[in-house]
Amino acid sequence: MALNRWAVAAVVAVGMAGSAFAHDLKLTIPERGKLTPIQRLNRDGVEQVRKHNYERAETLFYKAYLLDPDNPFTLNNLGYIAELQGQVNRAERFYQLAAKLPTDAVIDIASNKNLLGKEVEAALQHPELPMQIDHDNVEAVRLLAQGRAPEADLLLTQTLKSDPHNIYTLNNLGVAKEMEGESQDALRYYDEAAAGPSDVTAVVTVNRFWRGKPISQMASQNGKLLRARLAKENTVDARVAELNLRGVSAINRNDPETANKDFREAYALDPNNAFARNNIGYVAELEGDRETAQFFYNSAQAGMGSIQKVRFASSRNGEGERLGSLAADNASKVQSRLAASQQELRQANPPIVLRRRDGSIVQEPAIAPAPTAPNQQPQ
Repeated sequence: MALNRWAVAAVVAVGMAGSAFAHDLKLTIPERGKLTPIQRLNRDGVEQVRKHNYERAETLFYKAYLLDPDNPFTLNNLGYIAELQGQVNRAERFYQLAAKLPTDAVIDIASNKNLLGKEVEAALQHPELPMQIDHDNVEAVRLLAQGRAPEADLLLTQTLKSDPHNIYTLNNLGVAKEMEGESQDALRYYDEAAAGPSDVTAVVTVNRFWRGKPISQMASQNGKLLRARLAKENTVDARVAELNLRGVSAINRNDPETANKDFREAYALDPNNAFARNNIGYVAELEGDRETAQFFYNSAQAGMGSIQKVRFASSRNGEGERLGSLAADNASKVQSRLAASQQELRQANPPIVLRRRDGSIVQEPAIAPAPTAPNQQPQ
C-alpha cells in the first residue's frame, strides 16, 4: 500500500504514489552549489526510498537528525518512515515539528511539479488526511505476511467503513479473503480495486516485486490468478477443502454460526471427509453439545483424510498435526469433560429420601427377602 504523505528530502525528488504522501520528496540546491552533510544524508535517504530500501533510508535520516534535530526536511523524512511503520502518533509528531520550523528555502527539484519554485512551507502544509487508514493497512500487511488472515480481515473490514473506496484497503481485504477461502468475496474486492486510479502505487507490500507499481495492476493480477486457480480446482474435493478453510477462518473471527454452516455444507458434499467431521465436532463442543462433538470426533478418526496434516486451524498448536490424531485428542478431552460433568450431576443430585414435616429423615426398614417354600430351591 502507499501512505497519505510525501517524504521531504533534499536535492533530488521522487514520487512515491499518486495519492501517497501529502509531503513531497524534494531538496533545495545550496546557493554555492555545495551540499551540507545534512543535505547529503537526506539526498542519499531519498535515493534509498526510491529503491524501497526503507531501513537504510531510516538510518540515513536519523544520522541527519543527530547532526541537526531542527531541520524540517529531516523531521518530515522521519515522519514518513514512522508512517511506513504504522506509527501514526510518532509520524504526526514529526510532521508537526517540521511544519513549525521557519525556513525561506525554495524547492528546486520535486516529484510534484506544482511545488517547484515554492517555499518549503507550501510542501509541509497538508490537509488532515486519514493516517489511521494507512496505519491499519500497514498493520494488515504485517498480519497477512504472518498468515494471520482472519485478524487482517477484521481490521480491514472496520477500516473500509471509514473510506469504502480506498484502493489499498480493497486490495488488502481481497488478499485476506482469498487466504480465508472466501474466493468470491476476494474477487469482488480485487475487481473494485482494479477499477481504481492507475497512478496510485504501492509502497508497503509482502511481495517486493510490487513496490512502486500501480495498486490497480496488482489487484487485477491477483484477481486473474485467483480465477485461474478456481477454474483449475473446480472439483468436489477442492470445494470441500475451501469450505473447511472458510469455516476455520469464521471460527477465528468468532463467528461459529457461519463456521457451522460451512462445515455442514462440506459434510453434505463429502460425508466421509475427516476434516468436515472434526470441524462439526468442534462447533458442537463450542455450543456445549458434547455428545454430538464426541460422535463426530470419533468418526473423524476413521474418515477420509485422517492421516493428512492440518495446515490451518483455530489454534496454532493444531497446525502440522495429523487430523486423526487431533480428532482423537479432541474426543479424549470431550470424554473427560463428559465424565466430569456426570460426576458433578451425581454430587449435585443426592438420592431422594423420605422426610417428616419437621424435615427429619424417615429411616425406612430394610426390605427382607421373600421366604422360599420348603421344597423350592433358589434359581
